[in-house]
Amino acid sequence: MQFVFDGHNDVLLRLWTHEREGGDPVAEFSNGTDTGHIDGPRAKKGGLAGGLCAIYVPSGDLVFADPDKNGHYVTRLAAPLEPLSSLKIATEMAAIALRLDRAGAWRLCRTVEEIRQAMSDQVFAAVMHMEGCEAIGADLAALEVFYAAGLRSLGPVWSRHNIFGHGVPFAFPMSPDTAPGLTDAGFALVRECNRLGIMIDLAHITEKGFWDVAKTTDQPLVTSHSNAHALTPVARNLTDKQLEAIRESKGLVGVNYATAMLRKDGRSDGDTPLSDMIRHIDYLVERVGIDCVSLGSDFDGATIPDEIGDAAGNQNLIAALKRAGYGGEDLEKLASGNWLRILGSAWGE
Repeated sequence: MQFVFDGHNDVLLRLWTHEREGGDPVAEFSNGTDTGHIDGPRAKKGGLAGGLCAIYVPSGDLVFADPDKNGHYVTRLAAPLEPLSSLKIATEMAAIALRLDRAGAWRLCRTVEEIRQAMSDQVFAAVMHMEGCEAIGADLAALEVFYAAGLRSLGPVWSRHNIFGHGVPFAFPMSPDTAPGLTDAGFALVRECNRLGIMIDLAHITEKGFWDVAKTTDQPLVTSHSNAHALTPVARNLTDKQLEAIRESKGLVGVNYATAMLRKDGRSDGDTPLSDMIRHIDYLVERVGIDCVSLGSDFDGATIPDEIGDAAGNQNLIAALKRAGYGGEDLEKLASGNWLRILGSAWGE
C-alpha cells in the first residue's frame, strides 16, 4: 500500500457540526461513521496516513448558483464574518483537534519528524490548518494562541473577503483575477507567519493576492487544493503564470479531488472518471515538475469522484497513477514526500 499524506480536508468541520447535534467527535473519528469522507478506520483502509486538517468557519449565507444553459455559473461571495463568533467556532474546532490527540485517535503534529513517526506508528498524522483567518484579529494576538495549540498552516482567506485580503468566487468559467489582493493587515499576517514558521496556503486567494504573497513571503508558494486553470477554468484553479511562480519557488500544488475543479465542464458530479484527475496531474507535473505536485483531496468539503468515494478508496487513485506510469520515487513524492519537503521548508526545519 502506498501511504498518502494529504494537503487538505474538512473533517474538523464535520465533527464540529455533528457535535452541535449531540455527537461525540472522538468516538466518530475513532470508531468510524457512515457519513462524510474521513475517519480513522476508513483512513487506515485507504492508506490515508495523515493530512492538513482545516479549521474553517462556515458561511451560512452561501448558496451555490445553478449553471445556466451554457453550463456557466457564478456563485456570489459569502458575506464577511463577524470576528467574535468566528473566534468561538475556530476555538471549538481546535479543541476537537486537541481532544482527538489526547485520546490517541490521531496525533497532532508540529514537526515533520512527528509526522514521520505518526505514519510509522500507523496513527493518523494531523496538522492543524486554518482556512480563512476570520478568527484572527489585525493585532494577530490570536495567531500566537493558535500557534501554541498546534496551528502550523493557514490560508489568509477562504472564498470570501476579510480584513487580510480577498477570496475568489466559485465560478465557471472565470479568471482568478477577480478582486484586490492583500490588505495592510494581510501583509503583516504573511510576515508574522514567516517569523513563526506557519505555512501560507494560497488555495482561495485572488490572483492579485497570490502575487502579493509571492513578493512578501520567504517561503515556497503553496496551494494546498487547486488544479490547472488551463484544463478547468474555474476561478479557484491556477493559471500557467501562477504555476511558473510555484515552480520557481520550489513550491507545491496539491491536486484537488473536487469534481468541479477537474471536469472540462466545471460541474460538480461524482460520476467523474479518474482520468480527469490524471489529466490534471500530468499537466501540473509537466508545468512545475514532479517535486512540486502532491494531493489535496478536500475530503469532507467537496463532491469527489465516485471511483474514490471516501478515504477508504484512496488507493484507487494510487492504482490509476500507477497505470498512468507513475511509480517508485515519483509515486512516493506525489503521495507524501513532496508535502513533507514543503512543510519542512515552511517550518524552517
